[in-house]
Amino acid sequence: MTYQGQHRDHGAQWAHQSRQEPGAYRQDDSQEQRLGGAEGNERLTAVTGAVLLVLLAVEGVTILRLGRLLTLHFFIGMLLLGPVALKAGSVMYRFYRYYTGNGPYRRMGPPAPLLRLLGPCIMLLTAGVFGSGVMLAVIGPSGRHPWLFLHKATFILWCVAMFMHVLAYLPRLPRLLYAEARGVGLAPEDGQAYSGGPPVARAAQLLGGRGVRLSLLIASVGAGLAIALLTVHLTGAWQSPERFFQG
Repeated sequence: MTYQGQHRDHGAQWAHQSRQEPGAYRQDDSQEQRLGGAEGNERLTAVTGAVLLVLLAVEGVTILRLGRLLTLHFFIGMLLLGPVALKAGSVMYRFYRYYTGNGPYRRMGPPAPLLRLLGPCIMLLTAGVFGSGVMLAVIGPSGRHPWLFLHKATFILWCVAMFMHVLAYLPRLPRLLYAEARGVGLAPEDGQAYSGGPPVARAAQLLGGRGVRLSLLIASVGAGLAIALLTVHLTGAWQSPERFFQG
């Protein structure tokens, strides 16, 4: 969900560098800092990830009883499209800001090397799972090949990748959610250097951006809900649930 204590030496190096640079970052980031800055981005990713965990758990239950819960499986899958897009956008924005040399994002540092390799794989597999699922819904049973095979294959690989992803980031999630709910700043841990200057200034930035983050989350869920409501009738073509697993 979020990037965890892999930031020590790298973050300290960029913290020192940014203090010596003449305000280039400060001017470029003034608008972003009012929306929460790098830590706000981390919180948006965490909150969206928590919503996704709940929805994915429900979707997992429907897989166990697909014969009776096919419509719910389809509905939740379409509903997930909104939050999935928001989380992907948040992660890609952090990736862009970090590799274009933005000071606050550089100070937070990158994830561990293994997780850096895992991230793009999860993005591709997520696109494969949801993209093939949408194609199955639109085309129907008569055109299920090769989308059915792609859907099942990417789902299996996606489960393995997501297990490692959640295992790495879940311990930090409660702390981020608690701080976001209380509207307080996160104390640096394990030598991690956060952006935002003095605690009072950073708290003001985070509080200012909390409304924007909540609005984005609600909008993503609303968009997913609209897609689900507009497309749920497509499940009628899959009258026999066994067709979903026929090769």
